[in-house]
Amino acid sequence: MRKISIVTALAGAAITLSACSGETEEAAEGTTAEAPVADTTEAEAASTVVDANTATEEQLAGMEGMSPDLAAAVVAGQPYENVSAFNATLLETLSEEEAAAVRETLFVPVNLNTASEADIKLIPGMTDKMVYEFLEYRPYEDMAEFDREIGKYVDEAEVARFRSYVTL
Repeated sequence: MRKISIVTALAGAAITLSACSGETEEAAEGTTAEAPVADTTEAEAASTVVDANTATEEQLAGMEGMSPDLAAAVVAGQPYENVSAFNATLLETLSEEEAAAVRETLFVPVNLNTASEADIKLIPGMTDKMVYEFLEYRPYEDMAEFDREIGKYVDEAEVARFRSYVTL
């Protein structure tokens, strides 16, 4: 009698699992996967940071906070020794808040191994704790080391965002 009960229970569970997996496959066929869209959005956000050392006036013309005169001044100052020099150009015509907004999408990449603390502080969204962490792990052998060490303090999306502002 026990064997019949166990077999019946197992058969019922198998039928239920089979029915559920069929519904899942049907539902999956009719929907768009959410995760790849989110990953693409993060990748696009990271790639929207333009290098101020290589940007053309045409590229700068369409950027928010960028006037034709400022675009000409940015191009005239190329190449910038560091992000502080680039920021000085921005501050000639913009307030600190306006310059910070421009630096979110137009930036001189910060060399992780040689940048000054002042340069690292100019990375959008940088906190004093993260400045300390960036400096603590010097020298970085490669970007994988950066990802691993900074990933101890922030999530993958934030590491990816930081990567769009740094170089080795």
